Amino acid sequence: MGELGAFLKITRHGFQERPPETRAADYDEFAYERSVPELREQGARCMECGVPFCHNGCPLGNLIPDWNDLVYRDRWQDAIRQLHATNNFPEFTGRLCPAPCEAACVLEINEGDAVTIKQIEVAIANRAWDEGWVTPEPPQLETGRSVAVVGSGPAGMAAAQQLRRAGHRVVLFERDESIGGLMRFGVPDFKIDKAVVERRVRQLAGEGVELRAGVEVGTDVTVDELRADFDAIVLATGSRVPRDLPVPGRELDGVHFAMDYLMGRNRWVAAQQGPEPLAPVDPALIAPITARDKHVVVIGGGDTGADCVGNAIREGAKSVVQIEILDRPPDSRPDDTTPWPLWPAKYRKSYAIAEGEALALAEQDYAIATTHLSGVDGHVAKLHYAEAEDFRPVPGTEAAFDADLVLLAMGFLHPEQELLDALGVAKDPRGNVKAGAYVTSEPGIFAAGDARRGQSLIVWAINEGRQCARLVDRYLRDAPLPATMREPVHSGNVMPADEGPEGPPLHASGGLLSAEE
Repeated sequence: MGELGAFLKITRHGFQERPPETRAADYDEFAYERSVPELREQGARCMECGVPFCHNGCPLGNLIPDWNDLVYRDRWQDAIRQLHATNNFPEFTGRLCPAPCEAACVLEINEGDAVTIKQIEVAIANRAWDEGWVTPEPPQLETGRSVAVVGSGPAGMAAAQQLRRAGHRVVLFERDESIGGLMRFGVPDFKIDKAVVERRVRQLAGEGVELRAGVEVGTDVTVDELRADFDAIVLATGSRVPRDLPVPGRELDGVHFAMDYLMGRNRWVAAQQGPEPLAPVDPALIAPITARDKHVVVIGGGDTGADCVGNAIREGAKSVVQIEILDRPPDSRPDDTTPWPLWPAKYRKSYAIAEGEALALAEQDYAIATTHLSGVDGHVAKLHYAEAEDFRPVPGTEAAFDADLVLLAMGFLHPEQELLDALGVAKDPRGNVKAGAYVTSEPGIFAAGDARRGQSLIVWAINEGRQCARLVDRYLRDAPLPATMREPVHSGNVMPADEGPEGPPLHASGGLLSAEE
């Protein structure tokens, strides 16, 4: 794999980013890939590891050394075939995944020296779209079976694509006006341009997936109608119930859940620069919350909180403070608790805080416990806090932040319960769908993604959608076929083993034919 000894001679170079003062003035993606010669050099750094631990770090099981090597050898069309063998949407993960594969890279034993897997992945996907190598792949034959996929986030999209390619009729239901779930409405455009999502939506439609946006299952389509009209149901509704903040003053105006703010901002950007939604959107949902000219406090130190900070900066907030109740993590990997190849519990400055610091607009504070909120004329004005120790406020350390807008970004608890209760599926103690092997307690009903496993990463969502599709396909194929139907032909990657390139690259044993051959 790669160039012998290249990891000793070539320095790691990751994504390039636009300067904060430039990118904070628009909603365009702030990270961009390097030139092809630079990417090939970065691919050359991948070693021929005896055990490629990056495979273990990636929930999708991506064939990382293979496509790193293919990029190094300038075999881009073969590289996208390798990517698509395990990942339906590599341009999504290449932008949004935190890259546990890089944390597990053998080169990461020397911290900060991992192969730039994530940027190579997104570059392969971008090149494939630019060259026209990504096209709809409709099934060869129809099975006569039908599946309803409820929820169109990455898990739902992956399940829908896999099942449609297997020949089943698939209807993808989404209660919001566009397909994509929180990837569409929660993640800002400056992290993933929604045109990137939209082209995959068009691919699904081209493969024959029926897209029904603006339709809420349980209301617009009843549970009885769903059961009657489909042979199987996949629940991919995500984990959308946010964790609340039970402190005095929570009821004041100006205190909102982070996702309410982010969804409004994403709808505002879509109204300005597209893409057009599939269903009408209520104008009241477009930017109902604004950070302009306000002192903003974001409670929660994760990605959702960072996205609130990034949006508030772009809106023109007076100041932004992001607070976290946990202690600040160490700057380097703590080998005693998260040794390589585990995901390291270390400090990572977010893109948003980097912008805020460069523009003298934002700061991030740790070990902060909110004690109460106070306001003027029913609107929040101050967030009162104390230093935190073991999640409790330390007496004598009290202080306050100015706060015209408080955004709660403390994570999510579980899926919304109404649909689950209406379908009668069993739930685990956390309120998620209980579906150990994607099969729920109700015959013909399956679950995947955050609705099943709880709040997690996009790579887990896509993996769960794919694996759930296997189980649904098996369930449908075990049922008797209509007499008028021929024996179906398998297509796509829902076979017991993924269909993909035959073996490793050409220079190794086996032989993957090049695109030219």
